[in-house]
Amino acid sequence: MRVALFVTCVNDALYPDTGRAVVTLLERLGVEVDFPAAQTCCGQPQFNTGYRAQAERLARRTADAFAGYDYVVTPSGSCAAMVRDQYPGLGCAGLGDLPDRVYELTEFLVDVLGVTDVGACYPHTVTYHPSCHGLRMLGLGDRPLRLLRAVRGLELVELPGAQECCGFGGTFAVKNPAVSAAMGADKVRNALSSGAEVLCGADNSCLMHLGGTLRRQDAPLRTVHLAEILASTEPEAAAHPQPDAHADPNGAAA
Repeated sequence: MRVALFVTCVNDALYPDTGRAVVTLLERLGVEVDFPAAQTCCGQPQFNTGYRAQAERLARRTADAFAGYDYVVTPSGSCAAMVRDQYPGLGCAGLGDLPDRVYELTEFLVDVLGVTDVGACYPHTVTYHPSCHGLRMLGLGDRPLRLLRAVRGLELVELPGAQECCGFGGTFAVKNPAVSAAMGADKVRNALSSGAEVLCGADNSCLMHLGGTLRRQDAPLRTVHLAEILASTEPEAAAHPQPDAHADPNGAAA
């Protein structure tokens, strides 16, 4: 089984620990992981903003970068959905069967490897935010929750209004910052009401947006990517998660 890590732009530039966590987790499960250095942006920002020609070029580059791998695994429902749902509609040559080989991390763990208990330990109270792409486009369902419930020491609490959008939405947050910030505030209010220590998600774009809101409120809640929780084992999990791990690095609404 040849597996490639599709780390995504946000993780590569801002949250490299998430990519490292994916490698740690998969290698612990006996998977050999490669990182094709030629990978860049999948083209989602360009596609969402109407720059189709630029998106097509990036799609072809992405297909070339991941050629020959049995599976391409990404810790981002957003980028997985771009490749799986939007690439086929681009109609450009050279994409091959890449959309069929791309898996979001929780899909790969549950559907391909057939595991829910990944040997993780994370002694904290956690609530889970499902991103829109994972929830509505990929149909991840309860896969992330099944994985979290199997983590030793983790107490999973319900997030009120979990299915509501956090307001980030990529370029939506840039074009409609006031609406985006208001939606983020609603999501943060619900997360705080859960009483959790950690707000978990499978997309760092959402966590960046929500982390920035939490930091500006000086709220007692941290954001942590699901991969980092699943990669944690007993020695590492003894330490409390670092505050503002996924706060907006610019201190502004995403």
